Amino acid sequence: MVASIGFPGLILILVVALVIFGPSKLPEIGKAAGQTLREFKKSANDLTGDVKDEVKEVKDIATKGKNN
Repeated sequence: MVASIGFPGLILILVVALVIFGPSKLPEIGKAAGQTLREFKKSANDLTGDVKDEVKEVKDIATKGKNN
């Protein structure tokens, strides 16, 4: 999605953000966005890790059932 925006579009978005929020607020907004993305990534990794653990347990149970 970001690749379709292109460099000129990205510059335009940054200029509009600078005009709307001002130079003093942009670092705060960037920090908040980074923290939000970090939390989302951590939650997604935790969720996929839980699912992988469940799948592994089911596979282990299934293979034990076949061996008996």
